Amino acid sequence: MHKISLKDWVVLLTIVPTALIGFGLAGYFSYSRSSELDEFLNLRAQSIIEPLAITGKAPLVNNNREELRSIISAIHRSQSGIVKSIAVFTLDNQIFVTSAYHGDTNLMRLKAGNKIPAYTQSEQTDDFIIFRSPILEESQKNGIPYPMGYIAIQVDKSRIKFKQQSQYIIAFTMAFLASLLSAVFALKLIQNVAKPVNSMVRAIDRIHEGKLESRVSGHLVGELNFLKNGINTMAQSLGNYQNEMQGSIDQATVDLRESLEQFEIQNVELSIAKKKAQEVSKIKSEFLANMSHELRTPLNGVIGFTRQVLKTPLSDTQRDYLQTIERSANNLLTIINDILDFSKLDAGKMVIESIPFSLREAIEDTLVLIAPSAHKKNIELSINIDHSIPDSLIGDAMRIKQIMSNLVSNAIKFTQHGSVMIDITFKTIDAKRAAIKMTVADTGIGMNSKQQQAIFKAFSQADQSITRLHGGTGLGLVICQRLAYEMKGDVGFSSRKNNGSIFWFTFECGVNTLSLSNELDTLSLANKTILYYEPHLHSRAATYDILLNWRMQVTQVESISQLTKALENSKQAKTSFDYALIGHDRNATALSDLKKIITQIKPQITNIHLAINSNSPSLQDALLASGAMSCLSKPVTANKLYTAILADQDNLFPPSRKILPIKVLAVDDNEANLKLINALLLEQVSEVVLADNGMEAFELCKNESFDLIFMDIQMPIMDGISTLKAIKRDTHNRKTPVIAVTAHALSGEKEKMEQQGFNAYMTKPIDETMLNHIIYEYCDVDHFIKSTKQHLSIVTKTPQATKQPQAIANKSSAVIDWPLALERTGGKENLAIEMLTGLVDNLAESQRNISKALVNKDTDQLKSLIHKLNGACCYNGVPNLTTICQELETQLKSDIALENLEPEFLEFFEQIEQVATAAPKLLTELNKKNTTV
Repeated sequence: MHKISLKDWVVLLTIVPTALIGFGLAGYFSYSRSSELDEFLNLRAQSIIEPLAITGKAPLVNNNREELRSIISAIHRSQSGIVKSIAVFTLDNQIFVTSAYHGDTNLMRLKAGNKIPAYTQSEQTDDFIIFRSPILEESQKNGIPYPMGYIAIQVDKSRIKFKQQSQYIIAFTMAFLASLLSAVFALKLIQNVAKPVNSMVRAIDRIHEGKLESRVSGHLVGELNFLKNGINTMAQSLGNYQNEMQGSIDQATVDLRESLEQFEIQNVELSIAKKKAQEVSKIKSEFLANMSHELRTPLNGVIGFTRQVLKTPLSDTQRDYLQTIERSANNLLTIINDILDFSKLDAGKMVIESIPFSLREAIEDTLVLIAPSAHKKNIELSINIDHSIPDSLIGDAMRIKQIMSNLVSNAIKFTQHGSVMIDITFKTIDAKRAAIKMTVADTGIGMNSKQQQAIFKAFSQADQSITRLHGGTGLGLVICQRLAYEMKGDVGFSSRKNNGSIFWFTFECGVNTLSLSNELDTLSLANKTILYYEPHLHSRAATYDILLNWRMQVTQVESISQLTKALENSKQAKTSFDYALIGHDRNATALSDLKKIITQIKPQITNIHLAINSNSPSLQDALLASGAMSCLSKPVTANKLYTAILADQDNLFPPSRKILPIKVLAVDDNEANLKLINALLLEQVSEVVLADNGMEAFELCKNESFDLIFMDIQMPIMDGISTLKAIKRDTHNRKTPVIAVTAHALSGEKEKMEQQGFNAYMTKPIDETMLNHIIYEYCDVDHFIKSTKQHLSIVTKTPQATKQPQAIANKSSAVIDWPLALERTGGKENLAIEMLTGLVDNLAESQRNISKALVNKDTDQLKSLIHKLNGACCYNGVPNLTTICQELETQLKSDIALENLEPEFLEFFEQIEQVATAAPKLLTELNKKNTTV
């Protein structure tokens, strides 16, 4: 926007107002004078014509033209300054007499058709004014005077117009002169005020630019002089302030330099403190690792022994007890891992696994552990799983079970009576991923708004008094929420005080294209009839959905009266139900009520199955003695119900495994590892080719084509990465998927292998489920089966029971864990004996080579030897030796000095001695028992 200068303001406030006022007044007075002259002319003309109209009546009546002419001629002469002509007209508008024979009588005559005016009227022309006045007869007709004629006067306006124009000229000339005088004064004002002000403005601009020596000069008067002095004083003050500020800056610079020196000293102290803190943190991490190791070792024994006992003939009660022990031990092992996971979450280093798992099996494992606490409080625990959810998924089952266990346990903990209802739904993200949502609703104590705000804060609970009543650290929900974030999901809730709570969590996982072997074969149940009684709405809906999905014909009832009516209708229709499923939710009276129901329906339905809100073996035995075929503990799941209904049928056995018509290459420098992976692969594929180093594998790939290659990383002659690059560069297997297999997985190792070109990554010991998943993921199995279907019969194998002498199968110690060795070899005892024998035979040589490398301080050789021994230990039940090998390999790869690893090497050699001492005795017993068998 343009700024108006002081000069412009002076002009606007002096010349312009003066000009406007002057010209306005000139116009006003000129117009007033002109109007007055016009009015004067009209009055004067009227004062002439109206007396003439009265005087001329008699001559007109007497028709005396001469007398009338002399009268108007005399008036004309006396008023010749304004009157140009006077004429008298008769009643018929004819000229009677005129004062000027050469006057324009037609202009003065009325227009044809116009009547004689009743009073004096005027008519304007450009130069004249015509006045007409009637000549009236005084004698009246009907009381009204009547005209005898009229008289007209032609008045000249030229003199009046001249006076008016002169008036305008004089007035506007005076206004112009006044404006001009105002302009002269304005210019003088501009010269005396605006110029000094402009000089002051320029001085201020120079001061603003930092030229503080600038001053305003010149002799000024009045306020301008005061303003000049003020500006000069301000400039002087600014200069003084700048000098003081510069001095302050110099002093501050000196102080800052001294402070920086102090900061450097503090940084050195902080660096020392940081190193001490890191050492403390390292000690804490080592302590946690040692504690984790010390706890895991006995737990592995508990789990291993339990699994072995489960393979022996047991009663249902014993099997249930042992399965509970196994699940509890696994849960405790999970909790131990969670102690370390919380610190990983804080550090942002939590790794979410991607392993194939069964969703329904994971849910059932969780509920089996949690259900007894619900039964103890007589709370109805029910679960409804959308049957369209795929069961075979890829994700971290342990984390999913951890979150579910926490949410359901909390719901049971804070519910005194009523029910806890679980609903599981999903939505498809794409062809390979799905989003699962689990909702847990309870009828417990609920939370108010203040408690809800603190629910996700670490080490806090909704109500501090709850800690005494229910226990807990307040970490559960925090860990659940952060774990859900890691799985691309979330945790949320809604709650009202004394009206229960609804917690939900979501997570994303992959959809496994390979179906797991534990899928239920419900074909034999199609169209079977079943009578289903369940009072609880959510439990009834969940189980009804399972039965309906099995295509059974379900008659569901919710009361004893409806049950009785359904039995009567069946009896009248002469039909019967194949099965009966009876649910009960009142633990206190379960025995008597259920015995009555069994007695009532036994005559019509023999195949009766119960679902009760209890896991009491004595109660279940009593109900089975009353005539029930099975007694399930709630919540009812598909696997439980399937097992109960078809317990005596052959279709409970798992389906036989198909041998895929593909060719696989396995590369490993360890003979035992190579032998084991060969055995595991031959259970799934038709042909396996073995190589014990990278060069041999490269030569094989130049001459043969493989469908899949499993490659060890650390090998002599040519390592796994070099072999991979050679195969991809110059063989027939450029497009063959190559899977990296290693005994030790450091942080970031998987990403490193993928960057090198490996398609996938597996750690030793090899998990059979993961191996099966990788084969199906990276091989076009359907294509192979179709292409060979015409000339190749698919070979199937039925799992055979492993012959295990009971005393040997349960033999476990801290040195050699034989059940673990059997587990690692897929239950193949002969293979486990062979692999342990191979390990023992090579231990002495490995010990000598490692000792020699230690003396020579050859770190690279040590890494290679330790890695090789670690790989050999993975498939043998030597947990202590495996652990120390993994620790040494980790620390050697982290470039820790050999001098700092002396305690670890001492423990390492001690473990070798213990294995070398214990193994021969165990192998002798095993061979002896096998020979006896």
